[in-house]
Amino acid sequence: MKSLSLTARLSLLFAASAVSVLLALGWVVERAVQNHFVEMDRHDIEGKLSLVRNLLASAPDAAALAEVPRQLENALIGHHHLQVTLFAADGSIWFTSGAVQFPPQPRGDFPQWMEWREGKNQYRGVLARAETAQAPQLTIAIAQDISHHAVFMRDFRHTLAMLTALAALLTAALGWVATRAGLRPLRRLAALAAQIEASRLNERLPVAQVPAEIESMVVAFNAMLARLEDSFRRLNEFSSDIAHELRTPVSNLMTQTQVALAGAREGEASREQYREILYSSLEEYERMAQMIADMLFLAQADNGLLKPGDAAIDLGHEVTALFDYFDAWAEERGVRLALEDLRQPDAPKLHGDRLMLRRALSNLLTNAIRHTPRGETVWVRLGSAQARLQVSIENPGAEIAAEHLSRLFDRFYRVDPARQRDGEAGAGLGLAIVKSIITAHGGSVQVTSDSACTRFQLGF
Repeated sequence: MKSLSLTARLSLLFAASAVSVLLALGWVVERAVQNHFVEMDRHDIEGKLSLVRNLLASAPDAAALAEVPRQLENALIGHHHLQVTLFAADGSIWFTSGAVQFPPQPRGDFPQWMEWREGKNQYRGVLARAETAQAPQLTIAIAQDISHHAVFMRDFRHTLAMLTALAALLTAALGWVATRAGLRPLRRLAALAAQIEASRLNERLPVAQVPAEIESMVVAFNAMLARLEDSFRRLNEFSSDIAHELRTPVSNLMTQTQVALAGAREGEASREQYREILYSSLEEYERMAQMIADMLFLAQADNGLLKPGDAAIDLGHEVTALFDYFDAWAEERGVRLALEDLRQPDAPKLHGDRLMLRRALSNLLTNAIRHTPRGETVWVRLGSAQARLQVSIENPGAEIAAEHLSRLFDRFYRVDPARQRDGEAGAGLGLAIVKSIITAHGGSVQVTSDSACTRFQLGF
């Protein structure tokens, strides 16, 4: 089932709010009118009660008391909705101006106010004592027909219901118009957003003239576009770099295969040539396999799939083990490896994945040895400060220009080929892997370079 539009929802909310307000206001007005009628009736009844008491009190003797009924009849001329009845002590009617049947007289103090219904008519009245010397046992009963009030209130409620329904419809219509007008900036933004494509991710939605209520949404949308633009840029660069890096080994394999097929196929020389081609092909396969493995590792890092363990790691022991591994290669290149441990006795322990951290340190040591001139030393310094562990890997050599430092950890990025020695350049993924591993362990990596040395600084 399709959900209601925002305009329809707001219109219905406007209508519901208007109905609620009108119903509450109608209830208040109805109670006020009802109370007004009650007060007005009580005022009329109390006035007639005072009249009856005055007539009874002004009768000095029995003869004068006998004239009271005639005086009451004259006084009640024109009061068709009012009836006065006087009950004797034995309950008989001493005087009455109508045929209204009063309900049984309740016991209790006087005066007593009551409301009752007789047939289709509704009455409001009072029972009171005469409280005079001539008629101490008389009970005064005054009733007023309030059926016209009930008719008025019924018509009032009917009119209120009609007006409420009409107001709800009118409020819903006006709410729809107002909502459509109010949401016009949002529709314009939606139209602009619909025009944005992958080739136009550099465009941004305007923020200056949008309402304050949707400004935060526009800002968040622009920030999302910026992230998408950066992701697309990196994806394009990554795809281009992959194509470039894989093209060379594939071309080599194709060339070697074509040469082998075109050459002689008999004799010892031919078999030896095939063996060399296979060895060369194997090297290219291993290079591509390593590149693919590195790219898969980085893809896992990008998607947050690298989950380091929580094993305690001794950095000094790991660096020493790596020195043993690289010692022969470093000696062949005439490079010395040196470790300086400046950690405090209470330095914190590093927790994480030992193999991943060893891979990161191995990549940094490989680069350092490769770019260190013969006869120089690669220094690895361990330190601690303010509950942080620090690892510094320094090597003398050619200075890296400042414009390259910020991109050293980008994938497939290489500095000037002059820094590549003996054709040992890698695919340009080693430092990107280092950053992914260090970041996965909650650490940071920085690089500085000057004429004296190049320094990679790790902090955990």
